[in-house]
Amino acid sequence: MTSRVMGRYVRGNGLMERAVRSSMLTMVGFASYQGLRLLSNLVLTRILFPEAFGMMALVSVFLVGLTMFSDMGIGPAIMQSKRGDEPEFLDTAWTLHIIRGALLWVAACVLSYPLSLIYDEPALAWYLPVSALTLVITGFNPTKFETANRHLRAGRVTIVEVSVQVVGLVVAIALAYATRSVWALVISGIVGALAQIVLMHMLIPGRGNRFRLEKAATQELMHFGKWIFLSTLCGFLIMQGDKVILGKYLDLEHFGVYNIGYFLASFPLMLGAMVIRRVVIPVHRESPPRDSAENFLRLRKMRFIATSVLMLMLLTVAALGVWLVGFLYDDRYLAAGVVVVLLACMQVPQIIVLTYDQAALAEGDSQGFFVLSAAKAVAITLGLLLGFEIAGLFGALIAQGISMVAIYPVVVWLARKQGAWDPLHDLVFFVTGGGLAAIVLWLHWGDISLIIP
Repeated sequence: MTSRVMGRYVRGNGLMERAVRSSMLTMVGFASYQGLRLLSNLVLTRILFPEAFGMMALVSVFLVGLTMFSDMGIGPAIMQSKRGDEPEFLDTAWTLHIIRGALLWVAACVLSYPLSLIYDEPALAWYLPVSALTLVITGFNPTKFETANRHLRAGRVTIVEVSVQVVGLVVAIALAYATRSVWALVISGIVGALAQIVLMHMLIPGRGNRFRLEKAATQELMHFGKWIFLSTLCGFLIMQGDKVILGKYLDLEHFGVYNIGYFLASFPLMLGAMVIRRVVIPVHRESPPRDSAENFLRLRKMRFIATSVLMLMLLTVAALGVWLVGFLYDDRYLAAGVVVVLLACMQVPQIIVLTYDQAALAEGDSQGFFVLSAAKAVAITLGLLLGFEIAGLFGALIAQGISMVAIYPVVVWLARKQGAWDPLHDLVFFVTGGGLAAIVLWLHWGDISLIIP
């Protein structure tokens, strides 16, 4: 790429220039963020014990569950709404978010004891309510964070996210060394949430929010959010169903090992989801693919580049999974290597169809987004339960890939509604990605066979 072209993408204000620049900044930020998470993980696994990570995985599952069960889609609503820059709309969204955060904390307190009985972990009754304070704190995050994403201005957003991770890393390591307790992970999460809100106010330009509930804005947010709410109920099962089910059947030590494997295998998928969420909605809003062939071809080019990069990353992680875990962790975590290999290979179908659901949100079609989310949730939940019943952990991991292939017709239905379906893209990557994943599984079959009942 010539310096002139590079300069255009760095400084230009056109849609493609902002999209490319935002994608690059998001990827840099994500790489830094995940690098710091990995560093934290490596240090903390040497200070603490596998059961500590199993316990925090359970706490995180329920916090994420509470968050998703009450999601009104405020972020996507701000990004796609015609009123997304109006103070009245933004203040109403902020006020609703604060109310939601307080209610979530109350719910966490109420549920903590029953959950500790269900999972036979008495300490969960203490860790969950304290950790849930992060939900109250993040409720006060200013809407200018979402406004920056709406206009594809990711620079300062990235600085905030990386800085928060640095603060959390330092606090977690210091407290873990001092206490050798799960409380180090709990308290570092609260400190990180406080740091995030302070840095957002300091570093991201824009007006502050004030308490306000405008009737028209509330109605629009509720109308858009009702389907998002139902979608996130399904999203919880899609993203956390494996942990809910496996957390019940595995002991804390093995559950902690599984989460180490999940952490490593999910890097590419998490990166892709973050980039797509921040870039695809603004691109679709400003350049709908069904409006012209030019718009569709522009989106196809972006999709081919994004899928190629993410697929390469995913299959590299899969191929190196066993070696990577052996190099990074001590002998207590070696079984996580097989989890990395299997889970990364099973995420190939998700990488291929990653952009389609966000296209629906960009069009304001939260109902269509819900239908796809419901199909995913049913397929993944049934797959996990049947897979674990038939073949234990191996079956549960394989089921995650099979489930995503099974709901592909629903993906096509939704993508065609938005004029976004690209059969050429999907065919190319199903063939190449599936073939390469099969080779990786064959190369590691000796290790994989050890977990097959």
